[in-house]
Amino acid sequence: MMSRAARALAGLAAAAGATLAAAQSPAPPAFGEPNLSPNGVRSMAANCAACHGTGGRAVAGSPVASLAGKSRDEIVQSMAQFKSGAKPATVMHQIAKGFGDAEIAALAEYFSKQRR
Repeated sequence: MMSRAARALAGLAAAAGATLAAAQSPAPPAFGEPNLSPNGVRSMAANCAACHGTGGRAVAGSPVASLAGKSRDEIVQSMAQFKSGAKPATVMHQIAKGFGDAEIAALAEYFSKQRR
């Protein structure tokens, strides 16, 4: 029969081993892979509609830029500038940080193909 001290020491050793094993395991990714399917990209683009209008066509007279029909490169460049803080914005600098390069490229491609 184990003494109380021996049981406590064995419990501490087991806990330390479990902690060490957990510390050596790679952390799971924070987010899953982006859905770059046509439906996934349309879903992402729908989030832009609140400010940039349905299909990227902003309401006439809006201070917000229309995205529909802009060149892919122009959209990618603007998003990079928003992400870096080089381009002033109210909220786009925060929104842009939520997108990876593949997502930005897919959205730029999508909006570049929309009619103005």
